[in-house]
Amino acid sequence: MPASHRAAVSSAFSRRRFLGTASAVGLGAAGLSACSDSGSTTDSEGRTVVEWWNIQTTEPSKTVWPERAKAFEAANPHVRVKLVTMENDAYKSKMTALTSSGKLPDIYHTWGGGVLKQQIDAGLVEDLTPSVQPWAETLVPASAKAYQFDGKTYAVPFDIGAVGFWYNKALFAKAGIESPPTTWAGYLDAVGKLKSAGITPIALAGKEKWPGMYYWAYLAMRIAGVDGMQKAADAKDFTGDAFVKAGEHLKELVALQPFQKGFLGAAYSTPNGEAAAMGNGKAAMELMGQWAPVVQADAGKGIGGDLGFFPFPAVDGGKGAQSDVFGGGGGYAVRKGAPKAAADFLKFLVTAESDRVLVAKGSMMPVVKDATTALTDPNLKRVSDALGKATGFQLYLDQAYPPAVGQEINDSVAALIAGSKSPDQVARSVTQVAKSQ
Repeated sequence: MPASHRAAVSSAFSRRRFLGTASAVGLGAAGLSACSDSGSTTDSEGRTVVEWWNIQTTEPSKTVWPERAKAFEAANPHVRVKLVTMENDAYKSKMTALTSSGKLPDIYHTWGGGVLKQQIDAGLVEDLTPSVQPWAETLVPASAKAYQFDGKTYAVPFDIGAVGFWYNKALFAKAGIESPPTTWAGYLDAVGKLKSAGITPIALAGKEKWPGMYYWAYLAMRIAGVDGMQKAADAKDFTGDAFVKAGEHLKELVALQPFQKGFLGAAYSTPNGEAAAMGNGKAAMELMGQWAPVVQADAGKGIGGDLGFFPFPAVDGGKGAQSDVFGGGGGYAVRKGAPKAAADFLKFLVTAESDRVLVAKGSMMPVVKDATTALTDPNLKRVSDALGKATGFQLYLDQAYPPAVGQEINDSVAALIAGSKSPDQVARSVTQVAKSQ
């Protein structure tokens, strides 16, 4: 999930403009040896203990992750991998506190971007550059981009992906919608048809805020373009027309009352949350990352062959293309001074053999080129196809920007959806926080 995302997160980036910059530094299994043994601990059997924090709380990942740890321990009997698994938002809160204290876990989940950069600037993260460069050619090119700063690599990717609309084909057909909309105007029209047919158009976890952020972020991308997003970030100024218009378009959607009853208090992956509404066929759409089918099936029943995927629509007059992708990835960073076994474990995790297991059994998107053949799930293939055609890429805003800015975007957009902030107020609030950093 973005910085926040993803109780079951993952991600996959893409080609052309974004891809070209990603290939300079690769990540790989062989030779991850940047860590020292300072600060290591041992258990009663004399084994080096490596603490691994992750957010894989839903199946199949929550079973596959321990299996990977056990497989590594079997091959390295002098090491014990201690798993600490947390729900996404609880993890974020805990990591914020640990970053402030300067004490991070040996291996920990990261989405890269501004949050990881903050930890790097504080001197808390191991620089893995020398050891990962030899494996650059083995990886899907874009997978390491979110973890690279100033030509250095600070984390190993295990998953890549993108956000788009997951929809219920049967409910679309019931509402007389013949094909997914390709423009924002067409999308609003589809929402109206669904409501007229007595169908809840959209499931949204309003309580967790980050799912709502996706709408504003994608609209801003479609209007400003990827380059425009970067210019705003560099200038620390989000008061331009593109960002105000993004809020206005989102307000248009909210005015249609498209979300499920009680959405402002709904969580994402709970039995009564957003994913369950989709998984139980109670809503026609959700805007979510490639982990959505897994979470839908875990929180609800899953809708099988009725589940489809389509890209976020284009906005008339916007500079961004419908083929520009918004998303992110899942990776693992190593704390400075962690035992060498921590890096050895990451080396193991990103071998082609191990990645095939993550893809085949864990519903992950491949980060190792030789593991792409393991991608058989039709839903993940749809995401992969969208990524393969991508003309630009934007990292989750609450990861791309400093933590305070990302949080303000989530909070302000949530306020807009709840009706307590205007589009202009959202843009000004985000800019104010950005300029204070």
